Amino acid sequence: MSTIENTVDVDVPIRAAYNQWTQFESFPEFMEGVESVKQLDDRRTHWVVEIAGVRREFDAEITEQNPDHRIEWRSLERPRQSGTVTFETLGAGSCRVTLRMEYDPEGFTETMGDALQIVRMRVKGDLGRFKEFIESRGGETGGWRGSVGDRHEPGGTLPGDTGLPAPGATPGMPGAHGNPRHDDGPPLTPPVV
Repeated sequence: MSTIENTVDVDVPIRAAYNQWTQFESFPEFMEGVESVKQLDDRRTHWVVEIAGVRREFDAEITEQNPDHRIEWRSLERPRQSGTVTFETLGAGSCRVTLRMEYDPEGFTETMGDALQIVRMRVKGDLGRFKEFIESRGGETGGWRGSVGDRHEPGGTLPGDTGLPAPGATPGMPGAHGNPRHDDGPPLTPPVV
């Protein structure tokens, strides 16, 4: 099992960075090799990725989601991987995003890519492109503020987590509470293949 950890400081408020991370359909705009991400339900997403000419499709599951703080996920099939992304306030207008991933390379191509640290470089590049993506817009393109995980089931939400829409969200539009999650999607970090 290989582990990657990388951090980027982003010049937007923590809420904006977190909200943007919940917008799966925007991932291909800043994540190299991610062709598409589709929301299946509150916890599951379907990914289509291509790395070094190898195309893969797989599902991933959100195992914990705590707005503005932490997101955990794991793949449901091969390639085996899991990870955490955390958000830390640095000031009123900036935050730190830390991505930690564990994955199990399969086959010769992935094993060689791991040995050459290609995945590490890709993750670092993806975080840099995320920074450029959110900063160039000055705010998020949407957001989902719900919680996921055993301690976040009905009756177990965290203090201050109202599940209400992000500021400016309009009912019937992405980011509005109660809409299908494929519109607003819960957060998930990019799986490594």
